[in-house]
Amino acid sequence: MRRHLLLTAGTLMTAAVILAGCGESGSSGTEAPASSAAGNGCAPVAGDKLVVLTDDKTLQNTDNVVPAINKKSSSPQLIAALDKVSAALDTTKLIELNKAVDIDRKSSKAAAEEFATANNLTAGIEKGPGGDLTVGAANFSENATLGELYNIALTAAGYKVKVQQIGNRELYEPALEKGDIDVVPEYAATLATFLSGKVDGKDAKDPSSPQLDTTMTNLTALGAKVGLVFGKPSTAQDQNAFATTEAFATKYGVKTLSDLAAKCSGAATVLGGPPECPQRPKCQQGLVETYNFQAGKFSSLDAGGPLTKTGLKQGTISVGLVFSSDGALAAG
Repeated sequence: MRRHLLLTAGTLMTAAVILAGCGESGSSGTEAPASSAAGNGCAPVAGDKLVVLTDDKTLQNTDNVVPAINKKSSSPQLIAALDKVSAALDTTKLIELNKAVDIDRKSSKAAAEEFATANNLTAGIEKGPGGDLTVGAANFSENATLGELYNIALTAAGYKVKVQQIGNRELYEPALEKGDIDVVPEYAATLATFLSGKVDGKDAKDPSSPQLDTTMTNLTALGAKVGLVFGKPSTAQDQNAFATTEAFATKYGVKTLSDLAAKCSGAATVLGGPPECPQRPKCQQGLVETYNFQAGKFSSLDAGGPLTKTGLKQGTISVGLVFSSDGALAAG
């Protein structure tokens, strides 16, 4: 699945802020600095079920799902309809939607329709001025499913809606500004960083924050400069996260990243993630600076993909970088 966090280079601080790397590029089994071997650490524990460790010191930014709207296309009824989607979503429900598509192999449209029915999504939606609308979506399944949810809500509001998948943010964001598309499901912190680079250039300060209100205040101000407005953000987040197997978490008594740092820093602990992980402030570098977590080894795998999840399940890594809304994290 292509994720919104994995942007191409060239948008402000994408390498430093958005990509979540974990350690210097290198082969699997890269040794950590000597200071990381102070304790015994926690050896990997194989298991089929994955659990995300709570980011209790808010290392990651607030990548909440939020509707981004071309201002000229906007109306109170349109925003209210999209806000119904935001109100119905949380991270657990987003995980279940992703499971339905990525694991159970349903279409995004079918998964969205089932969700809308189960959550009474269209109840109370007021009719808007009507007309044609194009909902854009990025080229990964989660965003396509969110686009279908927007379609359902906006259709209930009296619009004639088309959903169009348009690749990555570098392609669909300019189309949103121009009005070639009218609405896109977005991710607050990542879009704020993207727009900051576009509006303020290389000297821009990072507008994203672990505090959602701060991120949204900055995002709203940046959007105003390029003709975009936003609905209410949902509590659903698709952000970098660190997972272990449930068996590992139970064996070592870890529920949070602070627990991991306190109990599992040391030689036996293997951290897995993309090759760029050790230098990245939202991956290994951040784990060291925010939590003082010291892995014994780093295993170069992928960014929340099959290599990392397989490494966790087969017991070759202790903890790995995943995405918080991954369908593989579904309960049951």
